[in-house]
Amino acid sequence: MAKKSKIVKNDQRRAIVARYAERRAGLKEIIRSPRSTPEQRLAAQQALARQPRDASAVRVRNRDAVDGRPRGHLRKFGLSRVRMRELVHQGQLPGVRKASW
Repeated sequence: MAKKSKIVKNDQRRAIVARYAERRAGLKEIIRSPRSTPEQRLAAQQALARQPRDASAVRVRNRDAVDGRPRGHLRKFGLSRVRMRELVHQGQLPGVRKASW
């Protein structure tokens, strides 16, 4: 079980990323665009630097939806490998079973 504070902090980061996503995408487009002038590019870089660090999507951590475990996360299920194994053994995940070959 992850610390509650870490789970809450990650949720706050997700909210901040969502709030700034459109503005960030616009600034990054200006920076990447070959049509923008060097002055526009510099202004966009400075505006991007003024945004909160938590506005960047790479600072969000994928966590287990049940207990918040940060490692071994499986995107398809939103669970950690440990939790998924437990649920599969209990028959709680429909259509999923152990591999056999």
